[in-house]
Amino acid sequence: MNDTSWGAPSRAGYWGAPDQGPVQGAAPVGPAHDAHALNPSETQPMPIVPDVAASGGHQDDDRGAAQSSGPLFRDETAPAARPARAAHAAHPPNPAQKPQEPMTGAPQPAPAAPQKKSAGRDLGAAIGVGVGLGAVIVASLFIKKAAFVGVIAVAVVVGLWELTSRLQERKAIKAPLVPLAVGGAAMVVAGYVRGPEGAWVAMALTALAVLVWRMTEPPEGYLKDVTAGVFAAFYVPFLATFVALMLTADDGPWRVFVFLLLTVVSDTGAYAVGWRFGKHKLAPRISPGKTREGLLGAAAFAMAAGALCMHFLIDDGTWWQGLLLGLAVAASATLGDLGESMIKRDLGIKDMGTLLPGHGGIMDRLDSLLPTAPVVWLLLVTFVGSG
Repeated sequence: MNDTSWGAPSRAGYWGAPDQGPVQGAAPVGPAHDAHALNPSETQPMPIVPDVAASGGHQDDDRGAAQSSGPLFRDETAPAARPARAAHAAHPPNPAQKPQEPMTGAPQPAPAAPQKKSAGRDLGAAIGVGVGLGAVIVASLFIKKAAFVGVIAVAVVVGLWELTSRLQERKAIKAPLVPLAVGGAAMVVAGYVRGPEGAWVAMALTALAVLVWRMTEPPEGYLKDVTAGVFAAFYVPFLATFVALMLTADDGPWRVFVFLLLTVVSDTGAYAVGWRFGKHKLAPRISPGKTREGLLGAAAFAMAAGALCMHFLIDDGTWWQGLLLGLAVAASATLGDLGESMIKRDLGIKDMGTLLPGHGGIMDRLDSLLPTAPVVWLLLVTFVGSG
């Protein structure tokens, strides 16, 4: 605050008559006048008007308030400011004296704790559920093939239920679940029993059933409902049918095991390398957590595992075929994960369900497996035949 604010006024009429102009050669106000003027009982608080010309002529009220160095009202600090100014004049500060240190007893803001990287999920629950699911899958896979076909059909039906429920909740899209569930299970069984031709026929019949089933309801929204139904039929059961096709080979359980193992290894490599070294985002608008370093980790882990699996577990397989297989799995698994992330972002949800603690829903575990199944099936047929 300027010291002149307590001396002679700089504007005409501030303390005198409001209509008088500036008086040439007027003497400064004496102590008697000053004491009378500063009597709190006889004065009214007057706001300080900022000098527009001094501030460059801007009409911004906030800027004018920020540029004013005095208090908003002249009487706000008058009782305390005058004794402090008198003491300052009587005892000028010593330039050699160090500034007073702040009080040690005053509360100080706590320093911000360094943030640690977080996985974003309950790792304990995720590991436990993953180990349990793996045990069930492996047991059904090597004990009896038909049992594993049943596991695929159950996963397909649950996945369709999650997908259609989220579509109805978030987008008011009513994809008919009954024909999708029946047709999806039939699609998996037909693929195992009749091969690719059976899978295609079941897919066509499922799409037709969706069209007919939706006709029993009002026509409003028919097009979007049946479109979503056909998409769901292709996305979940038809892609899952390629797992059943792998199972039909003589070494079918080992082919399915390699498919599952390489997908899990790819996801694990992407997570481990991306969490530790990830700096460059892979697709920030779709999945901000994925990085290019994580993709390289997925490819490295999957290629190493693929070389070992093709050499030791697949009949007539070679290590270099495993390298190509692992690279293809890393690419398809990443694309599948990004594809479901795109769907979830469009729906405005984080997970498709809550059935699996630490994982989300069934669809959150099938996102990498579904698009990878036809890739692995095709490459194994190309490398070592249909068996």
